[in-house]
Amino acid sequence: MKTNIGISPENREVVAHELAKLLADEFVLYTKTLNAHWNLEGIDFHSVHVYFEDLYNESAAFVDAVAERIRQLGHYAPATLKNFLQLTHLTEQDEDGNDSRSLIKKLLADHESIIEFIRSTIDEFADAHKDAGTSDFVTGLMEKHEKTAWMLRAHLK
Repeated sequence: MKTNIGISPENREVVAHELAKLLADEFVLYTKTLNAHWNLEGIDFHSVHVYFEDLYNESAAFVDAVAERIRQLGHYAPATLKNFLQLTHLTEQDEDGNDSRSLIKKLLADHESIIEFIRSTIDEFADAHKDAGTSDFVTGLMEKHEKTAWMLRAHLK
């Protein structure tokens, strides 16, 4: 069925492609957060293990929300690991450091990378592609990442 939401097919395609990159980033971050949760070691294991569980649950919700936004625009969300690794701005996690400080630094860097990517799309979505809805959606998502980044930074003080 044709998607008729007041945004041209060309604009929806461009926005969906950018959202596919964001979806890939979110999925890679989700996976890296699971890795941190599963492989954490150290004196603060319990409290940080619980915190990482909260983060990966939040991250799973972000993945789902981005995929659903792509579908709302009338496109299919990429859903293979191969696609995600081709689209992501993030890098695979190295194996050094399973202590909380090392893992938190890595997760913080990824949240900040996603924040920067989202920030670069907000005006483009609204102005160039006439999609205020997606612009608003990614603004809200960016704010959630900003809060998480702040909390991760606070752990490093």
